[in-house]
Amino acid sequence: MTVAGLIFSNIHDQSIPEMTRMRTMASIPFGCRYRLIDFALSNMVNSNITNIGIITHYNYQSLLDHIGNGKDWDLARRSGGIKILPPYVAAYENNGAGKVYENRLEALMGAENFINRCGADYIVLSDCDAILNIDLSEVINSHVKSGAYLTMVAKKLEKANYNFETAVPILDLDANGRVVGMADGCPNEGGVIISTNIMVISRVDLHSIVSEALARGYTSFHRDFIVKNLHTKLINSYMFDGWYSVVSSMEGYFESSMKLLCEETRRDLFENADRQIYTKIRNSAPTKYMEGSKVKNSLLADGCVIEGTVENCILFRNVHIGKGTTVKNCILLQDTYVGSNVFLNCVVTDKNVVIKDDRILSGHETNPFFIGKNQTI
Repeated sequence: MTVAGLIFSNIHDQSIPEMTRMRTMASIPFGCRYRLIDFALSNMVNSNITNIGIITHYNYQSLLDHIGNGKDWDLARRSGGIKILPPYVAAYENNGAGKVYENRLEALMGAENFINRCGADYIVLSDCDAILNIDLSEVINSHVKSGAYLTMVAKKLEKANYNFETAVPILDLDANGRVVGMADGCPNEGGVIISTNIMVISRVDLHSIVSEALARGYTSFHRDFIVKNLHTKLINSYMFDGWYSVVSSMEGYFESSMKLLCEETRRDLFENADRQIYTKIRNSAPTKYMEGSKVKNSLLADGCVIEGTVENCILFRNVHIGKGTTVKNCILLQDTYVGSNVFLNCVVTDKNVVIKDDRILSGHETNPFFIGKNQTI
C-alpha cells in the first residue's frame, strides 16, 4: 500500500490577511523557529509519506525559500519527495488560457497531473491552518479497514477551546463515527465536532472527483462531493484526541502561539520521540542575556540579544530587546529590533520591524497590536 500527500498552502490566506500579504498561510512563522507548513509536512513524513505535492497560489517565494529541496524533512529524493504544484487549473479553461484556482476543488483540478502520476493507492489531503501532531498511519489504516469512501480527521472542541472568526466544517456523527451531516459555520456555544481538513481518500476516487467536477462544472469539494454523498457512500471520521489549534484570525494566531508557553502543550506537540516536528535548520549564535536582563516564562530562538525584561513572550531569531525595555505577552518575529525604555504589551511584529526608543505600545489578547513587515515605529 502506497500513500501520497497533497497540501493546500493558500486555501485559508484570507483568514489572517495581516500576515499573508507577502506570504502564504503555509509559510506563516510559528513557535520561534517553525512555519505552519512544518506541521503538515512532518505529520506526513513521520507516517512514511514521502511523495508530497504542495499546491501554491501566490506570494509563495518565502515558502520556496523555506522548503528548498526538502532535505530538512528527508524529502530530497530522486523518486517522490516534494513537488511544488503550480496554481493554474488547466489549459482547458477559457479557450486554452489557464486560470488561477479560486477554491479547493479547482486547486485539485490544478493538481490533476500529480494525482494521476503519483502512483499511490491513497492520498492524504491537508490544509496548513491546523497545528497538531498526529499519526497519519493510524488514520490511513482506519480508512482502509473501514472501506470508507472518505475519512475525515475530526476534533471535538469545547466552548473554552475554540475561537473561530471564519466558518469551519462542523460535523454530525452517528454512534459508529459515520458522518451524517456537515455544514460550514462559526460555532459560538457548547461542544462541537469540527473537521481538521485532513482527509484520506483513494487516488482513484480522488481522480474521479476531479473528472466529474470538470464534466459537471462543480465548484465546491464539501458541498458537491461530501454533503451530496453522505447517505450514499461511507464517509467516516477519525477522532483526534491530541492537542489541536487552528489559525483562523490574528486573534487565533496570538492565542495559539501563547498556548506554547504551557508545558503540556509543548510536550504534546514537540516531545514525541517518534513524531518530531521538522523545520529548516539555520546556524546562528546562542541568545545573549546581558547584565540586568530578566526573562520569565518565554520561548526564545537563537541569536537574540536581551538587555531588558521579557515576560510571557515568544521571540524569533535575532530579536533585540533594548536596555530598560519591558516586553510582555508579545510575539516578535525574526530580526525585530526594540530600542531602549520601551513598553510593549500584546504586540505582534512581523519580520524586520524597528521600534524606536521610548515607545509605549499595547494591544489586548482579543485584539493584538500588529506591526507589519519592515515597518518602523
